[in-house]
Amino acid sequence: MANIKNEPVFELIKSMSKSEKRNFKLFATRLEGNQDAKFLSLFDAMDGVNEYDEDKILKKAPVKKVQLSNMKAHLYKQILISLRLMNVQHYPDLQLREQVDFAKILYNKGLYRQSLKVLDKAKTMAVELMQNTIALEIVEFEKMIESQYITRSISNRADMLTTETVGLNNAIQKANQFSNLALQLYGLYLKVGYVKNKKDLAFVQTFFEMNLPKYEIESLGFYEKMYLYQSYVWYNYIIQDFVACYRHAQRWVQLFNENPQMKKGMISFYLKAYNYLLESLFYLRHYAKFWEVLNELEDAIKRDQEFLDDNAEMLAQSCLLTNKMNQHFMEGTFTAGLKWLPEIKQFLIQNESRIDEHHVLVFYYKIACLYFGSGDNKNALIYLSKVISTRDADVRSDLQCFARILNLIANYEAGNDSNLEYQIKSVYRFLVKMNDLNKVQVEVINFLKNLGTIYEHELKTEFKNLHDKLVVFENHPYEKRPYLYLDIISWLESKIENKPVQEIIRKKFLNANR
Repeated sequence: MANIKNEPVFELIKSMSKSEKRNFKLFATRLEGNQDAKFLSLFDAMDGVNEYDEDKILKKAPVKKVQLSNMKAHLYKQILISLRLMNVQHYPDLQLREQVDFAKILYNKGLYRQSLKVLDKAKTMAVELMQNTIALEIVEFEKMIESQYITRSISNRADMLTTETVGLNNAIQKANQFSNLALQLYGLYLKVGYVKNKKDLAFVQTFFEMNLPKYEIESLGFYEKMYLYQSYVWYNYIIQDFVACYRHAQRWVQLFNENPQMKKGMISFYLKAYNYLLESLFYLRHYAKFWEVLNELEDAIKRDQEFLDDNAEMLAQSCLLTNKMNQHFMEGTFTAGLKWLPEIKQFLIQNESRIDEHHVLVFYYKIACLYFGSGDNKNALIYLSKVISTRDADVRSDLQCFARILNLIANYEAGNDSNLEYQIKSVYRFLVKMNDLNKVQVEVINFLKNLGTIYEHELKTEFKNLHDKLVVFENHPYEKRPYLYLDIISWLESKIENKPVQEIIRKKFLNANR
């Protein structure tokens, strides 16, 4: 039996809405000869099964096994054509490319003036929507027509087209430089997370400064500004300057608010800007502003519903669910936060084939933290094991390291101390291998390792000693990194005061937000 992820046409069919399936059937049967076409029967057969099973599909569809490969390819193409026709009005770039295609047809028919008229209209639209790559393609097409045929359209046409080409090329080159930098920084974060020491900081700063193009903000267009703000967000995120990260994420959001027409084709980037704005506020523990921005995001999603395609819907839901959990972490209401878990788990199941491993691991870790904070160590360990067992060690290696630390603490809390010594050695080796061993982790591991030699009446004193050692690192530029993943200080205070950890965090929250 083939896997769904290896069957593009099956995966595509399962991603279609009811209206898209209905539209496809109308499209496929538009010609009388297609009404009983084999590819339609294959579509119905695939649509009627929950998992890709070739034997079942062949029994339902009048297709021979030797024909199946070609038939699937044909069906895949027909579905895409149908979806394109159905959605062309919703995507400006599809509309533009359609106009370019029409111009090409007119050109091939020898109707040069008509072709140029269509191209001119499309170019005006492309410039308004700041679709510079398509605009350049249109200008190059116009140049080709003007250079081969005497159209006498405008006397200084050559100079105009040359000037437009230079301007568009410069804008595209600048946007590419900024987008390349943003992508490289994002890749760096996915691999290693936050900077660990001065050496890491120096490397990231040098990389950023060497690759950041020179610019004057007033001369930049929409895309250049968007990728510039995105680059700064990731740079400041990696070096843990969350104040600067917040400022640039805010500029990113404001850029879309000043250019609302760009939301239609770029809604995913708008949602990501809001997500990084919220994450910055979460790490800054600025609850009032976090709550305000989260409500803003919910209102924006409702207001801009018409712009949300399947991908944006998934991104919007991911952003909301992540930050709903973050809200409960800040409030210290872990038990109340468990109400979101059925929706989160359903979201992960429904979008299994579309969510990348990095975001899945983040969800698993946050779910584990919700369970741990609510005192349910058994379920916390289940989700921590999902993070720890990931095969790709380069995907958020920092998250895997701290999942192992929390796993040790959760095992201790759950009373699973029979093989704790082995687990401690295993975690220590992993941290050394990942080059991710800092002072906070060393102190926690040493404390857990020595638990067997500490008498019951000495425990509170030892917890206080560990607390005093760790509290000095809370504002350290590098050693504070563990506290971004786990509030170890509050956990220690819960052991000292013999209270649930969420009660300690809740008290701190109420005192800070009076």
